[in-house]
Amino acid sequence: MDIQLRFLQKAINDKNYVSFTYKGKKYEMIKASKIEEMELNFKLIKNLIILKNKYT
Repeated sequence: MDIQLRFLQKAINDKNYVSFTYKGKKYEMIKASKIEEMELNFKLIKNLIILKNKYT
């Protein structure tokens, strides 16, 4: 399993916000659970950063 995918799964479980780059576009302060709904190709996600901020 890809390390980025494992970090993303942990962020979803912990309800953290994430920032990442996808196809040259930067996404900031996105709920980790929303990434699944966005139907992104996980192989194209770059610079994944798990933020300390959590949502409820």
